[in-house]
Amino acid sequence: MHASGFCLFDTPIGQCAIAWSAAAIVGVLLPEDDPQQTAPRMQRRFPQARQIAPPHWVAQVIERTRALLNGATTDTLADVPLDMAGVPEFNQRVYAIARAIAPGQTLSYGEVAAMLGEPGAARAVGQALGHNPFAPIVPCHRVLAAGKRSGGFSAGGGVATKLRMLQIEKAQLGDGPGLFD
Repeated sequence: MHASGFCLFDTPIGQCAIAWSAAAIVGVLLPEDDPQQTAPRMQRRFPQARQIAPPHWVAQVIERTRALLNGATTDTLADVPLDMAGVPEFNQRVYAIARAIAPGQTLSYGEVAAMLGEPGAARAVGQALGHNPFAPIVPCHRVLAAGKRSGGFSAGGGVATKLRMLQIEKAQLGDGPGLFD
């Protein structure tokens, strides 16, 4: 994945970062525990990228991401082009399923594994989501542990960030009330 540029942008959950090439998003960072570390972390991840103003198409992705993190439920960001170079094929399959989960909905790691045709691969699904370089465009926060427990979350803020994102989306668990009702 080769990024030509990156920028920081504010959201309701904190400052995020996004990196892009000419044709696709190459990475997104959710807020760091220390906001001063977001830009340096992105620079380490994409050392050739310059911190610059985003081109128009990336600015649109940023606005859509902000809207999602502000509670919009009509946009899944599933059409945003992602550069999957270097992403293992299994992870790509997991990300495709995660991208199809609508805001406010959730699946379990086991359900994703079953959808992949690999019902014993729940742990591998969790590992793939733990390496997701595109959160929240690939909404790994919508995949939960068995019994609708939160499971892990590798982004800054850990599980608290995951739960906050689910709360913003008024996540529904099965046929019951929202996660936080």
